[in-house]
Amino acid sequence: MKKVAVMISWRDGSRLKRLVITGFVLFVSIPCLLFVLENQQLVAVSFLGFSSPQLQLSIFGVVSFLVGMIVGGGVVSAYALRVRSRGR
Repeated sequence: MKKVAVMISWRDGSRLKRLVITGFVLFVSIPCLLFVLENQQLVAVSFLGFSSPQLQLSIFGVVSFLVGMIVGGGVVSAYALRVRSRGR
């Protein structure tokens, strides 16, 4: 069988594609902007006896989200490598 690679380029002339990409970017960026604008009060986080300096609540939310993405991605990657190595 012959495999055919389908390449989607940003420079395609498709207006529908541009509209979908623009819609997706707006769908993600507007809630992020609203979250940051609504959570600007200063807070200090205390955990295991350590206290952070006072920062905006949105900063703590974004940092915790990013740390969760990194830790979750690491766990999934470790599991995938473990499953792959067992298969060989």
